[in-house]
Amino acid sequence: MAQANPVQRIRVGAIVCAIWRNEVKVAGRTVPMLKASVERRYQASDGVWKSATSFTRNEIPVVIYVLQQAFEAMITQGNTAEEKETNSAVPWRDVT
Repeated sequence: MAQANPVQRIRVGAIVCAIWRNEVKVAGRTVPMLKASVERRYQASDGVWKSATSFTRNEIPVVIYVLQQAFEAMITQGNTAEEKETNSAVPWRDVT
């Protein structure tokens, strides 16, 4: 199975947040769901680029920032009919 490409990437320095579109079953039907992953890219001593999911104290504010940007992008991209339908199907959703 081929690796899907992210819908969007948000990069600040070495910190990268990728937004992925997945299909999930909700109430017996398949609907799209956006998810985010965060990683730190670095070059190892052998010259190979690698990823890590642990962050230093100084990287945590950057992680928070890219996740906030991802959340905003997900809200914007989630304004399709399918996403609205998915969000309304979540029983714990806070409606204010």
